[in-house]
Amino acid sequence: MVYKLTVFEKNGEKLLDESFEAQNDQEAKDKGMELLHHYAYEDYTYRCASPLGKLVLFHV
Repeated sequence: MVYKLTVFEKNGEKLLDESFEAQNDQEAKDKGMELLHHYAYEDYTYRCASPLGKLVLFHV
């Protein structure tokens, strides 16, 4: 399944919009956190959504 990770600046500007594959929501959560750590975006507003629209990661 293809998941989508999006990171935003406080003013709403999109900083990252990346798709990646994962077998399930837990794997997507782990991969999403790895990407956030890689780009140092852990403290920004972000969301990671499944192909069905379910949020697997979310931070404001």
